[in-house]
Amino acid sequence: MVSNGSSGRPLIGVSTYLERTKFGVWDVEAAVLHRDYLDSVVRAGGNPVLLPPVGTWDADSIGFLDGLVLAGGADVDPALYGRPRDPRTGPARPERDVAELNLTRAALKLDLPLLAVCRGMQVLNVALGGTLIQHVEGHNPAPAVYEHTGISVAPGSVLAGIVGLSTTVYCHHHQALDTLGDGLRVIAGAPDGTVEAVELTGARFVLGVQSHPEADSEDDRLFAALVSASSHGQASRGHASRGHASHRHAFHGHVSNPDRSTR
Repeated sequence: MVSNGSSGRPLIGVSTYLERTKFGVWDVEAAVLHRDYLDSVVRAGGNPVLLPPVGTWDADSIGFLDGLVLAGGADVDPALYGRPRDPRTGPARPERDVAELNLTRAALKLDLPLLAVCRGMQVLNVALGGTLIQHVEGHNPAPAVYEHTGISVAPGSVLAGIVGLSTTVYCHHHQALDTLGDGLRVIAGAPDGTVEAVELTGARFVLGVQSHPEADSEDDRLFAALVSASSHGQASRGHASRGHASHRHAFHGHVSNPDRSTR
């Protein structure tokens, strides 16, 4: 199947919130998303497609996409990674948790290029069997205010090829990766040891970042890398399915201890 983006812009799915929302005369449950994600995809050369956390998401239902963004948002339910709830963990969003875990597993099955942002990186980790630290300090200064955090990036990693060996990112989170999921390796960290980025060994393009690249309208490099990887998948789809091994290559980023936690 050839996506609607095959004539030009790749179709990039973006997961959404399901929240009580006011607009016009309405005060209703709605699927919503920060516009920053949409603008970032468009500036990078893609067409965004909103994916609400309802319905059935599997490899068949997302087969029309060329790439996927897992957006930030609420805390993942700790029951999904076998931990008791910390009092500082936010209310569960069961519909979104289930939908995004299914989206993640479907994307991995298809070898679909994936950029996982903040909560999205945590969902990716949980989908692969990892766990989370339910509270960290210093990365969430105030509601709707980003912390500017300097991070170090592993040489040879996919992220280093995009931003170099160090950069400053926009953070707004109070949870972080603990035990890593299968196949993930740490490729960037904050000064306090918090995991700031991971990549999936052997995948075409699976990058998780704890920060919010969509919040920096002056820097679309991560979205551009996603769209580029998605465009390559577009071109090859006429000859083989996305999941074919010929589309895969291993990352070669250095990780001193691939089983490390965030502390």
